[in-house]
Amino acid sequence: MKFINNLVNKHNNLIQHTVIQIFNMTKHHNNKEQAILAAAKEEFLDKGFDGARTTSIARNAGVTHAMLHYYFKTKEQLFERIFHETMGMLVEGILEVFTQTEKPFKQRMGEALDIHFEVIRQNPRLPLFMIREVASRPERFAVIKNVISTFAGNLLITMQKDIDQAVSNGEISPIDATTLLLDMISLNVFPFIVKPVYEAATGLDLNDDSKFWELRKKENIELIMRRLTPLKA
Repeated sequence: MKFINNLVNKHNNLIQHTVIQIFNMTKHHNNKEQAILAAAKEEFLDKGFDGARTTSIARNAGVTHAMLHYYFKTKEQLFERIFHETMGMLVEGILEVFTQTEKPFKQRMGEALDIHFEVIRQNPRLPLFMIREVASRPERFAVIKNVISTFAGNLLITMQKDIDQAVSNGEISPIDATTLLLDMISLNVFPFIVKPVYEAATGLDLNDDSKFWELRKKENIELIMRRLTPLKA
């Protein structure tokens, strides 16, 4: 009996040791991959797709060039992964807000504007990066379009359904979901596109001017809220 118990204990210890090893290997794999993705994001945003170098990405990620290509076979694959995750970050928070149907539509729209603005504020180089990529390499637009359509399609369907319901309840004025989404994107994105020009013209540094960005966000939300408010008969 003692022999059997010892055998069972050894077996359990072996299983436990194997599980720990697998967990540590998975954690190590994830850490390496995330380091590569973080370095790649900086490289692409700074230099664009054409200027980005996988050797620089590997060096900044603290991995060998061979290790980088173990995780991502090509620069295109890495670019698509970065772009997909960034777009997901932009859209998923907004989609989550619109699932909270217990809230009035205008409240959800205000929260969605806030989330969208803050994501761009945390990634201020993203708008110019997208414009630059489409302008310099039109063939990359196919990749960008596919990623955007995946997220935007679901968002527009959800928004239009909620808009129609809010209009029928007398909460808001009629508006097409595409128009409303474009209004939100235009208001939130444009300040970050013109930021370098504005800073050059005024000599101001807006990077750490939280008051400026909070006022800009508040103004954007107020503009959309006024557009949604039903007109008095």
